Amino acid sequence: MLAIVSVTPSEPAGHANGDQSGIFRTLANPLRRRILAHLQQHREANSTSLARALGESTGTTSYHLRKLAEQGFVEEVAGKSDGRERWWRALPFHVQAPDPAKMAAAEWSAAIEHTKARAEHDIDLYFRVLTQYEGPEGWAQSSRGGSYMTKHEVHAFFGEYLELLRKYGHDAHHAAEGARPVALRFFAIPDEAAADGR
Repeated sequence: MLAIVSVTPSEPAGHANGDQSGIFRTLANPLRRRILAHLQQHREANSTSLARALGESTGTTSYHLRKLAEQGFVEEVAGKSDGRERWWRALPFHVQAPDPAKMAAAEWSAAIEHTKARAEHDIDLYFRVLTQYEGPEGWAQSSRGGSYMTKHEVHAFFGEYLELLRKYGHDAHHAAEGARPVALRFFAIPDEAAADGR
């Protein structure tokens, strides 16, 4: 399942106090994911502009922005908000698998809910790669493969993958001109069917 590892100075509240269920429930909400995606693409927004872009009421987007802020996913833009309108921006975060044995029942349930909510979106991303592929010089790239590895080698491979994310990835506020939000996914799992020759 999934947990949030913050790469911002302040950790999300749920992670800091040891209860990750609120974090999972936040990410499982489709509208909150849409709000995060909009902020990641447009850098900053207020509840009014979000409502207009997402086809929701201002009260609804304002409520969900506050919930996202409680978990450390967004923050108010200092110096831009006034008494009438608050401006928000997304904070960078990373999703990584925790140890299920260390999760409470509520956390596990919320993690499963979050994973199911993300599955449809991830499948859509996979087909977009297929339809938007423009060759080795294009934006969309993909790779499928397999190899025999020890558990230690899998962990080392994953660690180097995370290092690459830190090396080449940037949040919206530090991205170079021409940068675009890029979706990346990684999973590794023993493939017994391949081992059996099927």
